[in-house]
Amino acid sequence: MTGRLVLGGAPLGQPGDVGPRLRRVMAEADVLAVEDTRRLHRLATDLEVTLTGRVVTFHESVERSRLPGLLTALDQGQTVLLLTDAGMPSVSDPGYTLVRAAIEAGAEVTSVPGPSAVTTALAVSGLPVDRFCFEGFLSRKAGERRSRLAGLAGERRTMVFFESPHRLADALGDCAAAFGSSREAAVCRELTKTHEEVRRGPLAELAAWAAEGVRGEITLVVAGASPEPVSLEPAELAALVAGEEAAGATRKDAIRAVVTRTGLPRRTVYDAVVATKDA
Repeated sequence: MTGRLVLGGAPLGQPGDVGPRLRRVMAEADVLAVEDTRRLHRLATDLEVTLTGRVVTFHESVERSRLPGLLTALDQGQTVLLLTDAGMPSVSDPGYTLVRAAIEAGAEVTSVPGPSAVTTALAVSGLPVDRFCFEGFLSRKAGERRSRLAGLAGERRTMVFFESPHRLADALGDCAAAFGSSREAAVCRELTKTHEEVRRGPLAELAAWAAEGVRGEITLVVAGASPEPVSLEPAELAALVAGEEAAGATRKDAIRAVVTRTGLPRRTVYDAVVATKDA
């Protein structure tokens, strides 16, 4: 195939977040596959972009039926731009089936990077972001939702969920039951939009707040589980530090690595090293 599939990052709320590359691709694409045609035309008006390509809907209910036509366009050497309502296609939005089909057909697949609710929420949450996992939408069914959250109770990475406003209070309550009422979290509402709001605090407090009613698009960020402290003798801790140093770490970095691995206080690890050295 000589055609090209372009995944475009649509703004979460502010059209000004779109860069010149997406404007150009929107104007030049032969086919624009979009989740909502009304949103596309509103965005084009806001960006002062004149669309010249053919516009087709591409949402969950028609995703597979649209594949043959879009693959034909790619086979004919056309550029197909995929846009969802907000953020990057395929991230809890339509796109995965088309990406896989285009790759298997030999078409070029590229992107015009743009906003993402996942990384935006992580950045403003105030929670650790060095390691995280995206868990998408929780189940609408209470039993399935609780079972899934129970399976995540030991997850050490910061977790990101999408949730609907009318299920948020129940989801936060179930998170509190599964992870503990004091687990820190952040509810990010209407990111980048006029009524943007970020509520941070323990899960139980956020659940009580959400019970009063919440509107808008929600991204929920929940801190990962704290490591369970382990019981090690001073000599064992000193040996772990020595192993890190042998691998090239400085004493300071070696102690930090052992603290992370064991969940023990830094003073405990440091004292073990000193005690072993003095012995």
